[in-house]
Amino acid sequence: MQAKLFLFFTIFSFFSFSQTQGVAYTEVGKGVATTFVTDYHTLGINSSALGWGTGYEGKKFTTGMTEFSLGLYSDSLSSDKLASLYKTVRKEIRGGSNTTTDWEQQALYAKDYLLSGISIDASYNWFGFAYQGEKFGGIAFNIQEQYNWYSKLSADASGITFQGKLADYFDQLTVVYGADTTIIANNGNISDDTLAHVVSGRVSAPLSLASITEGTKIKFSWNRFYNFGYGRKIIGDSSFAIYAGIGGRFIQSTAMFDFESKDGEIRMYSSVSPSFNLDYGAVANSNPSAVNQNSAGIPTSVGNGYGLDFSVSVRLLKHIKLGLAVNNIGAVTYTRNVYSVRDTLVGEISVDGLSNNNVTDALKIFLKDGGLLNLVGEEKVTIKNAANIRLGGSIELGKMIHVGFDFVAPFDRDSPGSIQNAIFSVGGEVRPVRWLALSVGYYGGGIYKNNIPVGINFILGKGRYEIGISSRDALTFLTKNSNSISTAFGVARLRF
Repeated sequence: MQAKLFLFFTIFSFFSFSQTQGVAYTEVGKGVATTFVTDYHTLGINSSALGWGTGYEGKKFTTGMTEFSLGLYSDSLSSDKLASLYKTVRKEIRGGSNTTTDWEQQALYAKDYLLSGISIDASYNWFGFAYQGEKFGGIAFNIQEQYNWYSKLSADASGITFQGKLADYFDQLTVVYGADTTIIANNGNISDDTLAHVVSGRVSAPLSLASITEGTKIKFSWNRFYNFGYGRKIIGDSSFAIYAGIGGRFIQSTAMFDFESKDGEIRMYSSVSPSFNLDYGAVANSNPSAVNQNSAGIPTSVGNGYGLDFSVSVRLLKHIKLGLAVNNIGAVTYTRNVYSVRDTLVGEISVDGLSNNNVTDALKIFLKDGGLLNLVGEEKVTIKNAANIRLGGSIELGKMIHVGFDFVAPFDRDSPGSIQNAIFSVGGEVRPVRWLALSVGYYGGGIYKNNIPVGINFILGKGRYEIGISSRDALTFLTKNSNSISTAFGVARLRF
């Protein structure tokens, strides 16, 4: 399933990150974006900036592709642990084996991921285009793939995810040798030969699903956005001007999983492409939205929706910019393989635990027939988008220095793909020569700690061509105490 999940990543061997900067790799190294983006990079961030022009004399058109991103963050796991997760995912993408049969290693994974907030965000720009003229304003379009995962697991949920039927929650194991069935105690002192014949884990005093998952949260979405936007100056001159922008997107969703257990109650909706090959078992026979066919290539969509963006910005004395934007207001309606959950006693499961530390494969443990959840088929469900509000400002100090700040907050952090809490950042860039931009910043908030983004961008041919690379956290390369892994790059941005 995981290889399918990251299928579009296999085109490239590099990985990078961006969530609050979209595919704007040029802004990742600054940590700020609201008043720094231009052209199609404004989409989903600040469409009013389309009215500012490209910033390069004689250049009105911008096109781009090959802007790719992936990053891993945690509130407690070190960068070494995240690097191990990254290597596991990368190996699965390439079709390699990550088999782990040692139950002791599975127990260590369960301990690592206990109450550890894990965020994985990825995006890829298939194509972007923008036109920006002084009288007309600016118009832009791009096609973007976006993947977002966030998880935090309770003790029992983590144990069952990584150890499956051998988890400590179960005090008995059902062992089958040929026609002989035996019930033995799950005491942690069992031979590998016996473990290989365990068919299920059982508990003599079962707890409710809500009890064993209390505190667990998993928010997952994989969407394709067809973004568009328009922005222009409304009123003003070189001393003071107001700009407004509007944008939106048509959304095709490949997968969504929204699970939360809190205060004794559970809530879950799921809709996953049939290309993921999840076996739901008999419940699929009574599900009005069940779809069984599989297809090769990029997974088929399971839902469609829309998002709307509204923004306004101000320019003062040519050198000061302020921007306010509300992005992605809307929803996606899912109509294929839609499931909710029923809270029941968890007395027995028959699935194996994960064979490695890839926590995103938890979907198999939760949804698969014989797994943790008691599923209920649904005809359809509508889920609100991961909308956000952002405020930013910046000042240009001559032609060499541009510095600013950003504040980005979620409308509803419970929406799949949403940032978990508000993020504040400061940063900017220095251009020691016309063709080179060096960026640095600071940001924190959400599940992120003290991150130091850095970047370098080459602007060649008087702005005609750009290529660059950046990272959301330089501490990744300087200390083992970092809680993130991140790089970002773009190699095909043209202006003319």
